[in-house]
Amino acid sequence: MILRTVAELRGQVAAWKAEGHSVGVVPTMGALHEGHLSLARAARRECGRVITTIFVNPKQFNNPDDLLKYPRTEENDAVLLATVGVDTVFAPPVDEVYPGGFVTNISVGGVSAPLEGALRPGHFDGVATVVTKLFGMTQADRGYFGQKDWQQLQVVRQLVRDLNLKVEIVGCETVRDPDGLAMSSRNQRLTSQARSKAPALYAAMLAAAREFRDGTPLQGALGRARAAVLKEGFDRVEYIELVDADRLGPITDATRPLRLLAAAWLDDVRLIDNIAV
Repeated sequence: MILRTVAELRGQVAAWKAEGHSVGVVPTMGALHEGHLSLARAARRECGRVITTIFVNPKQFNNPDDLLKYPRTEENDAVLLATVGVDTVFAPPVDEVYPGGFVTNISVGGVSAPLEGALRPGHFDGVATVVTKLFGMTQADRGYFGQKDWQQLQVVRQLVRDLNLKVEIVGCETVRDPDGLAMSSRNQRLTSQARSKAPALYAAMLAAAREFRDGTPLQGALGRARAAVLKEGFDRVEYIELVDADRLGPITDATRPLRLLAAAWLDDVRLIDNIAV
């Protein structure tokens, strides 16, 4: 079942909740792959009813060209979601989410500022705004997000804490291809030659993490990781940084969880990844 309007969705959710069901939501921008399906499966295991949203959110794109190029495969997405047993797909048009006169913007400070936030000004405002709206529209009890977008996950968690939203955020493990490449809708845009080079980012991150754990000075390990990625044919590396996993800031306490995050360009496609250290 595909619903297009908030009124239809709320009517369906109200009926489910009247029957005593919990509701899980998996927010996506479509172009689904096994990573998205793993989130839907987790929601299916833990919730009475599951909604997957498909909405290419214009407010989180800094580059209009990137918005135009983003793959849109709703028909195929619906087929994939049916195999998982999702109860409803919510795929609203843009004017249903942002009707005429819409002027509200939600900005999360702190965890949104470094890395992606510094390189893509306004991106996380767009994420925070649409996620807040989707939580309100779906009235979900749980929201499922992939750890592959680690900084986004921390932004959503901060948003829910700060605004006292009644939704539990579940972060699910990154799903990878056999060669280690983190699954992403943007991988569809890689040429076959670029796709063969793409796993070098993950391999370099693993090597840097091993060096750091073995006592190698951090900056040396990160510098070798950047050089290894470029040597494999990437166009440029935007960052490979080790940060406090929860705060996304500099490491001030080595006993806290750490996360290595990276972003690099290959064949005009921006790849991001992260691993626990």
